[in-house]
Amino acid sequence: MAKIAFTAGRVSGFKCPPEKKQAFLWDVTAPGLGLRATPAGKPAYVFQSVYQGKDLRITIGSPAAWSIPDAQAKARELQRLIDEGKDPRDLKREAIAAQVKKQAAAAAKVEADKAAALTVGEVWPLYLENGRPKRKDAWKPRYRADLEAMAAPGGEKKKRGQGATRPGPLYPLLALPLAAINEDTLKSWYDREAVAGKHQAARALMMFRGFLRWCAARPEYRNLTDRDAGKAAAIVENLPSNTRRTDALEAAQVPGWWAGVEQLSNRTASAYLRALLLTGARREELAALTWANVDFQWRKLTIADKVETTRTIPLSPYMAHMLATLPRVGLYVFASTGKAGRITDTRNSHAKALQSAAIEGLTIHGLRRSFSLLGEAAGAPAGAIAQVMGHKPSATAEGYRPRSIDALRPFLEQIEAHILSLAGVQFDAKAAPGALRVVQAA
Repeated sequence: MAKIAFTAGRVSGFKCPPEKKQAFLWDVTAPGLGLRATPAGKPAYVFQSVYQGKDLRITIGSPAAWSIPDAQAKARELQRLIDEGKDPRDLKREAIAAQVKKQAAAAAKVEADKAAALTVGEVWPLYLENGRPKRKDAWKPRYRADLEAMAAPGGEKKKRGQGATRPGPLYPLLALPLAAINEDTLKSWYDREAVAGKHQAARALMMFRGFLRWCAARPEYRNLTDRDAGKAAAIVENLPSNTRRTDALEAAQVPGWWAGVEQLSNRTASAYLRALLLTGARREELAALTWANVDFQWRKLTIADKVETTRTIPLSPYMAHMLATLPRVGLYVFASTGKAGRITDTRNSHAKALQSAAIEGLTIHGLRRSFSLLGEAAGAPAGAIAQVMGHKPSATAEGYRPRSIDALRPFLEQIEAHILSLAGVQFDAKAAPGALRVVQAA
């Protein structure tokens, strides 16, 4: 194997003959240093020696990257390793593995930094889209709207009154990294929001707890989430008492309430509020009632249900007459010109009726409780009342067994007659629907 002194000219001019697969040029200065060339490839410095009785060849690199002195120095270094009993190939593999590990660690750090910077605001829309309750196809429209309102930036023109809307209670949390949400940050946030309204801040906290539970259940957010941050004693001990409302109409208040609702200029709201009292339905259930689900022929109503998908109840005489007087404009029975196409919020209308009747503290949901209490006073069985209202079946209520619509009808008509009697309303139950003739008793 002839050796020559490597020079720039000899290195750059070295070519592999076309009839050969490869050719070598060996350096006389540094033992083991060679230049390898192939017909199609570019030349490269190589080191060749013997390790533990076997030939060993390692590629050093291209002449374009390695100067002759550097390549000679590398060859001497590799030979020293062999002289020390070390396999240069193992060291090269270890160096490559170390570099790969370093690059992987750097990439992991970039991802970790990126994850640590992930804000609540970036994850919140995904929660709204995918965080529906278990065993439900989607959020209830009203609750979804409340979630959006709680995190709204504000600054929009108020629908009622002057000025712009204020940011929702959860809006300040959207800018924070998800990983930064802990007991301290939530305590600081809650204390600020509670100044504007404790109950609103507490409700926002309950909603945010649901968000944290959802994040903790997702592998991509689990390590960033402190699931129990909203349950810390420092926060919980300052929450307002969660006493159940017990507001309901007393029998003596029914005439005044009915008259106040009857006098409302918004006829749809008036009918809607009376329908809530006469059916005990939840406000969203009744607001979503469509004409397709009103059966005047067989006197039935099919409404959305909180427990089941829907429930069907009898269409009592006064209800049938009242609904028949409403204009049919669109899909919904209680139609509105608003974006939803149906009635969504009757609190202002109800407040006017309450003011007229000098009644305080009666909520829209209080009408549902009123139906239950007035139903008991009318002598209807607890099971029948529960079935009309869509309560979960209870084995303790007269050995609860669902009744057919026809079996349920007399009890709902009994309740309706009792409420109308208290309100002082008389009407011709045999008149055709739409020919309602209401007379306030003297």
